[in-house]
Amino acid sequence: MILIDDTLLSADLFEKHFCCDLAACKGACCVEGENGAPLQEDELERLEEVFDVIAPRLTKKARAVIERVGLFAVDDDGELVTPIINGKECVYAVFDEKGIAKCSIEQAFLEGETDWHKPMSCHLYPIRLTQLKDVVALNYHRWPICEAATLCGEKLGMSVLRFCKAALIRRFGAEWYEQALAAERHWLENEQGQ
Repeated sequence: MILIDDTLLSADLFEKHFCCDLAACKGACCVEGENGAPLQEDELERLEEVFDVIAPRLTKKARAVIERVGLFAVDDDGELVTPIINGKECVYAVFDEKGIAKCSIEQAFLEGETDWHKPMSCHLYPIRLTQLKDVVALNYHRWPICEAATLCGEKLGMSVLRFCKAALIRRFGAEWYEQALAAERHWLENEQGQ
């Protein structure tokens, strides 16, 4: 583990490879899993702010679930999450003509309709944050549905840290990210030297 400011980074972020391959996985992370995507408390207000913009993009089933449970849900562990439809896809997922699941919030962001990219847990994936006593731990989350992403990352030589650059800068800032890159270089040089 590597300490940068008040964050603790797993060496997996440097050593493991990852790069989403949507053509292979079809956006399965928006569909699979027991619960919706984790949300931070301050993101609940953001959901309210963007809902009118993204609502026309959502399916009728998604809007019906949102009418019934709201813009967010609480899972069995008491954590805030996005609601899901029939135990499957996130209510904010939309599907393109190739059947690839994409985030309606992110689509609105990319089209300049909102300034909120998407929930941080989605943007940071495959990195998961865990608040410890005095630090935030950053760990690589392995999920079998992302096998194509690990293969693509290996082919490109892209580490998890580098794949998540934009999300990490959004969450921790550019200076922090530069420190993380320096730590990655140092870590890899030492690992190769052994």
